[in-house]
Amino acid sequence: MGFRAPVRDINFALGEVAGLNDLLASNAFPNFDSETCRQVLTAAGEFVDGVLAPLNRIGDMEGARFENGRVFAAPGFTDAYRRYTEGGWTSLAAPEEFGGQGLPRAVAVAVFEMATAANMSFALCPMLSEAAIHLLTTHGTPRQKQIYLPKIVSGEWTGTMNLTEAQAGSDLALIRTRAESDGDKFRVTGQKIFITWGDHDCTENIVHLVLARLPDAPEGTKGISLFLAPKRLPDENGKAGVANSLRPLSIEHKLGIHASPTCVMSYEAAEAELVGAPHQGLALMFTMMNAARLNVGAQGSGIAERAYQQARDYALERRQGRSAWSDDAPARLFDLPDVRRMLLLMKAKTEAARAICLSTAVAADLAERAASAEARENAKLREELLVPVAKAWSTDVGVEVASLGIQVHGGAGFIEEAGAAQFYRDARIAPIYEGTNGIQATDLVGRKLPLAGGEPIRALFTEVRATLPDLDKAVAAHLRDVIAATERATEWLNLNRGSTDALAGATTYLKLLGDTVGGWMLAKAALAASRGADADYARGKLALARLFATQVLTCAPGLADVVQAGAGEIEAGATALAAD
Repeated sequence: MGFRAPVRDINFALGEVAGLNDLLASNAFPNFDSETCRQVLTAAGEFVDGVLAPLNRIGDMEGARFENGRVFAAPGFTDAYRRYTEGGWTSLAAPEEFGGQGLPRAVAVAVFEMATAANMSFALCPMLSEAAIHLLTTHGTPRQKQIYLPKIVSGEWTGTMNLTEAQAGSDLALIRTRAESDGDKFRVTGQKIFITWGDHDCTENIVHLVLARLPDAPEGTKGISLFLAPKRLPDENGKAGVANSLRPLSIEHKLGIHASPTCVMSYEAAEAELVGAPHQGLALMFTMMNAARLNVGAQGSGIAERAYQQARDYALERRQGRSAWSDDAPARLFDLPDVRRMLLLMKAKTEAARAICLSTAVAADLAERAASAEARENAKLREELLVPVAKAWSTDVGVEVASLGIQVHGGAGFIEEAGAAQFYRDARIAPIYEGTNGIQATDLVGRKLPLAGGEPIRALFTEVRATLPDLDKAVAAHLRDVIAATERATEWLNLNRGSTDALAGATTYLKLLGDTVGGWMLAKAALAASRGADADYARGKLALARLFATQVLTCAPGLADVVQAGAGEIEAGATALAAD
């Protein structure tokens, strides 16, 4: 069963639901239009179908290798990466002054979703490079931009994030890696863990962005600085020169993404450059992390798409049981009501997650390119609000859909040869990295809801309500109830901000808000499709919106109740658990 990039659905979601067509009509990207966008997506689909997808299975079985202190990519990955860079896929949204194509970030996110669906392990490599490009473009010195950005943009060099350490986990205040001044450079010493694509043989150089402490650093996160440490030091011509004193110590043996080398990295007085001001490293790194978090959300929709396609194809081919509609026996699995329910729920949640991620990306584009300062500020606030939802809600969807895909396969899904299990194993990391989904929920409740006095969330609810008269009446009725429930939960959280009670409800609130926005996106998709010429396509979009409304949105009042339940029962239960 082969993968087929859902180019039509992605192009439709990008232009008609996420709002890219309106952005392009504003002339924010004068050399790029909707037809060119369609052509880019079509070409990307052909590439991932033909080059990346065939390597997914062998990458899972063979994995990356660590031999004699070196890391080797899975079979076929080095050649695939070369072809990926030759196709210009690393440079889509990068600035033109550094060799990029200057396209909307939303287009790059759409392409990244397809690459993830085809081969998640492979897509992680350019994802980290894209985040490094975003960071250096924003905070790099002129020299750093001149030397490093053209190489990373072209794909000749790749980038990484080196954040955590064995004793730290998500608490970066505990990192011990140190940096000491050495003339106009620095020397970084320490070990980092969980470094995605921290070493490999796909490129001649790797640009590591490393968090470390200077000797005079204050305690905690306020004492963290950011350093750039290349695997090979650039010579006077900007080419990869002598090896730096850093190396991989091992690669992790993981549940999934076997072809993505997750390294333990050792820095042994490695030569490095300071990025930004001393002691501002964590704030700067959030520039990179936020870019990565949106792409991780797209990983959720991408892996969900892959799991859905395989489950659908299997259900259409496998015969057993009796059809509830035609009385055929043996019937296709597809003719069993519960299988159809699962497939439709998989499809609806996948499309909702995709639309949330692409809408967040369009907001990021508007934050840079909108015509007025007010519009740019409003778009930035929308982006800030939605990033934790895009990351956490969409990656939870990826896990849920992959799990449902195994269920559709039945016993065969639990057997590795069927392939469905890989999607679940691969998907499971996404809710953990780039800030666990619990951290995203805490960020949403603690930092994003209060932004600008709460204006971003109010503006979102106002916009949803304004569209209700045009939407399908049945779906709109559910959305009215959902907005009321979400507003109730929001008000309660605002009244209890900073409390343990609010933190206890954060994860449930993020799900509630994600369900709300996802249901709205599906309703908008149904409305946009109804205005087109393809009646079958429109019926399909409407069916998804209605199914999501009845099977997901109806749970909203209960979720709001959970948000408002506070921490009392959690505290009491934890006390009992600790006493066991």
